[in-house]
Amino acid sequence: MKIALLCSGQGAQAAGMGQSLYENYDVCKQTFDEADEALGFSLSKLCFEGGGKLNETEYAQPAILTHSMAAFRLLQKHGVAAGYAAGLSLGEYAALTAAGVLAFADAVRLVRQRGRFMAAAAPMGTGAMSAILGLANELAEQACAEASTTDETVICANYNAPGQIVISGAVAAVERAEGLCIAAGAKRAVRLQVSGPFHSRYMQPAAKRLEPLLAETLFAAFAFPVVTNVTAEVIPSVEAVRGTLLTQIQAPVRWEQSMQTLAGLGVDTFIEVGPGRTLCAFAKKIIPTATILNVEDAASFEKTMAALQS
Repeated sequence: MKIALLCSGQGAQAAGMGQSLYENYDVCKQTFDEADEALGFSLSKLCFEGGGKLNETEYAQPAILTHSMAAFRLLQKHGVAAGYAAGLSLGEYAALTAAGVLAFADAVRLVRQRGRFMAAAAPMGTGAMSAILGLANELAEQACAEASTTDETVICANYNAPGQIVISGAVAAVERAEGLCIAAGAKRAVRLQVSGPFHSRYMQPAAKRLEPLLAETLFAAFAFPVVTNVTAEVIPSVEAVRGTLLTQIQAPVRWEQSMQTLAGLGVDTFIEVGPGRTLCAFAKKIIPTATILNVEDAASFEKTMAALQS
């Protein structure tokens, strides 16, 4: 058995996230307490009670990372050893933290600022993202190219799974691309409730603001390899991490290709850590023969441990 961790991305946040782990396992409580101390406010209360702030990018990002790390540390304490990790967009920071490259306190502070920068990069209402369902990658890419102008561009920003692509860009360009995708045979175009056109050129201001923070962040050696969204390959060295994270914020998320890379490396068991089961659903479409598990609460942890020990 070769295990890869899959770390949840933004959008998975929900009221009550992590509370079951917090209440049942000391290592998880310690993780949330560490996040509260690092941030200087009660992130745990925000996670457990929910409310509007939890859906704001600057709060959602550290909340999801903390939940993912609590789940990872619980697995680690019970002897589950990951061979690889990958995370969807924001989740790449959790993957790097699990791999020992980022210190946890640094990571939660870093992603809070990342969330702020991303939200501020494009004024509200100027950008959009839309999930295109049931269309081949090539046709979605063609639609985006046709819908883009010099001033208004749209790209395929997330290659999530076969038949599920997310496009991102200026509102008018996204609207044009949605129509072209439907005309090309897409089943649906679903506008996402996000604050900006993430993973597109419109995030360049966020990358510029993130750069000095990454420059002063310390990165340690990899405990196990991490496959990056940017290239869908293993990050080659610690020295490459900074550049990878700067590119990642403004480049497409190659999730389907990343999963195929992990399968090619011999991974046969995937465990999603963090809120929700979105990455489990993608994994089932991409690698249907794999064992796919998750840890988001006490019940899913017990189920996952039973499956690993059977």
